This record gives sequence, C-alpha cells and structure tokens, in this order.
Amino acid sequence: MEQIKTDVLVIGAGSGGLSVAAGASQMGASVVLLEGHKMGGDCLNFGCVPSKALLASAKMAHQQTKGQAFGVSDQVPQVDYAAAKAHVADVISQIEPMDSVERFEGFGVRVIQEYGHFISPNVVQAGDYQITARRVVIATGSSPLVPPIPGLDQVEYLTNETLFELTETPEHLLIIGGGPIGMEMAQAHVRLGIKVTVIEGAKALGRDDPEMAAIVLERLRGEGVEIAEDAMAKAVTQKDGVITVEAQDGRSFSGSQLLVAVGRKANMERLNLEAAGIETHKTGISVDASLKTSNKKVYAIGDVAGGAQFTHVAGYQAGVIIRSMLFGLPAKARTDHIPYATYTDPELAQVGLTELEAQIKYGDKLTVTRFESHHNDRLIAERNAYGLIKAMVVKGRPVGVSIVGPQAGELVNLWSLVIANKLKMSAVAGMVSPYPTVGEINKRVAGAYFSPQLFDNPKVKRVVGLVQRWLP
Repeated sequence: MEQIKTDVLVIGAGSGGLSVAAGASQMGASVVLLEGHKMGGDCLNFGCVPSKALLASAKMAHQQTKGQAFGVSDQVPQVDYAAAKAHVADVISQIEPMDSVERFEGFGVRVIQEYGHFISPNVVQAGDYQITARRVVIATGSSPLVPPIPGLDQVEYLTNETLFELTETPEHLLIIGGGPIGMEMAQAHVRLGIKVTVIEGAKALGRDDPEMAAIVLERLRGEGVEIAEDAMAKAVTQKDGVITVEAQDGRSFSGSQLLVAVGRKANMERLNLEAAGIETHKTGISVDASLKTSNKKVYAIGDVAGGAQFTHVAGYQAGVIIRSMLFGLPAKARTDHIPYATYTDPELAQVGLTELEAQIKYGDKLTVTRFESHHNDRLIAERNAYGLIKAMVVKGRPVGVSIVGPQAGELVNLWSLVIANKLKMSAVAGMVSPYPTVGEINKRVAGAYFSPQLFDNPKVKRVVGLVQRWLP
C-alpha cells in the first residue's frame, strides 16, 4: 500500500473536481485527483456535451423542412441515426483532451484512476494507495435516478448513460420524465424522424415558469411529440420487443425503447462517509454556506452536495472553495445569480426568482416587465420571431429573469452578470446593442420597465412642457 501525503485531494474528475485540481495545482498546492470512471464526468461523456451534439443533428434535419419561406425548397431529411451518434462521439473526442489525464498531469496533478473511500477523517484509500490530505474535496457528481416502478428492472431501459451508445434507430421512443433531459431528448428524436411519447407524472417542465414552459410545450407538440401529463407510471412490461408503460389512471403507452429521465441521485455510495464523520441528507452531502461538510477539512461541491445540478454550478463552487482552501479567506456560495437553460427549441432560461416566487417573496413591491420577442427585428428577418422575456424587478433591481425563445441561454448571461453585481435596470437600459441583434431583447425589456415612468407620467410631461417654453 503506497502512502501519499498531499495538500488537496479531489475525489471525482467531473467539472467541479477538474476545476479545483487545475486551479489548486497551478497556484502551488500539491494535488491528488481520483477518478474511477471517465475523466470529464457525466457532462462530457453522458450529459451536456452529447445531448447538445445530438440536438445539433436534429436541428440540421429540422431546418431542411423549413426552407420554403426563405426561397429554398423544403426537403425530406434523410436521417442516418447511427451517423448522428457517430457525430456525437466525434464531438466528445474533440473535447476529451481538455479533461484528459495527460493534461492534468501537465499541471502537476497526480491522477489516480481508482475509486476512493474514507478510512478516517482525513485519509482516503483508492486501490493500492492511501492518501492523507490536508483538505479533501468530494466532487463525485450524480447518476440517473431509476424509480422503483414495478417491472422496470425486468425491462431493457435506457438512461442518459446508455442512450448515446444506441445506434439502432428506435421505432417509437417512450420517455418517462418530462424535465429538461426528457424534453430535450424528445425533441431531438422527433426531429430525427422517430415517434416519441413523453410520460410525465405531474406537469412537463414543471419547475419552470408555467407561462414560459407552455410556449415550449406547444412547439414540441406541434412538431409531433406526444406529451402525456399527470400520468404517473404504475408498471412497466416488455413482450415481443414491445415495452408498455401503464399509468395509475389506466392509460397505457407502448413503444420500442424506453428512456428513463426522472432526475438524478448523488454519488455517495462508495465513499464510506461515516468513517469521515460526514453527514448527509435526502439529496446529497450536507454542506454549509462555504461548502464545508460536517468534517471541516472536507468540502463537497456540484451534484453530490444536493443543490442545483448543473455543470456551471460545480465550476462556480470550485472557485468558491479554492479561495477558502488556498488562501484561508472567507468565501460563501450564492445561488441568486445562478442561471440555467433548457436547450429545446425554443430555449428556456431562468436566473433568480420566477414570477410566482418573486410575488410570494416581495408582494406589491414587485414589478413584472415583459417584452415579446416577435418585436425583435433580427428574429423577424430570420423568421424566428417568437418568445418572451420577463424581468422581475424590486426597487429598480432585477431579482429574476425568465426567457423563452431563440438564444435564451445566451441572453440570460447578461442577467446573471446584472444580478451577481446588484446592478439596476438603468444599467441595462444604458447599454448600447448593435442593430439588429437578438441581444436587443435585453435592452428592450429594460426600456419597457422605464417607459411608464417616462411616457405615462403627467409630471414628466409638465416639466418637459415648461422647459420647452423657456428654451431658446
């Protein structure tokens, strides 16, 4: 058993773990990184990257059917599903070197390709190694949650970890789960010519602003996605290659393949957290505002900490704990400025509070300002003018922004900056956007906030009238 001593031990080579390892090593700390599966974690191999690559293939196929309005003949796309999956694999291969063992060893990180578990509060065993660390970072991420539906364990089902290995074209894809993963994959597959049924126990995209979600769902239904809501799965069976999902209300849905996309669970099972005195809760490891566990020498970041399960959250949290670990400075993680996006077409993005959340928190102090995207000249030129942006504003400062429409995931970046720095709507109104760009939508919603104060204000009109009398 080789004994290793290090300043920082990182368990998990996903987004958060890699960010900590690279940052700490390049700043002069000795770092050991453990990864028992694939470098890059879920995002690179099974999540963000492959899903967006498959959506890109689907978008290309869909565009071939929409050329007539531009003076280009519509075409029936000839889809090669296996080739689309080869495109996904190629995209992953192009990004892999950024997350590779060789790159991180080049930073001075010692990479050990083994799973690790605690044997004491500051000692972790991984294969034939025992690592004693001054600080430990748990960044083991999450895995697909497989619900205890009777019969599911007897069925050949897919998750996001196996979907992208499928090269045989599904005849009819059933998807249990109407959240972001389920809806993205539903649209991707229907655009690739595959029949799709989404089975959701409550409301599809139910965590998003209902008004914004409805715009997305209308588009998906219009493209042919069958979305069954309030259809809680009761049982799953498979016979002669046909999979059937029976709902509690008696409805049943049959298809050739089944994707389970009901959520994620924190990867904690291998860690032996009890040996380190680390407390957990229902969805992950318990952490305080500085992301420390009940063992103050151990941090937990990303999905395993049980908060918002997004790659960029893990990366942000990595920066927070580096400040604490390396410099001994106080650092706390915020959540109010964290954006997220669902990459359907139209895209759906959110930062801060939704309209309902803001109403509950602020009551009559809240102003909700809207701008319809069909007034944006760039989108009109591209025949893609639809969508909506809503800004929730309190005392001149936005506390939340909801966006649905083309490039919503890009548009929300600005609002994360605004909320992170506690800027007012006047800062956005004072911005100058090049014309014509989609980004003008952000400036226009800020203008809509000030319009009643300027154009519907009798006092302003009286002042302007007086000034005009006296100006030479």
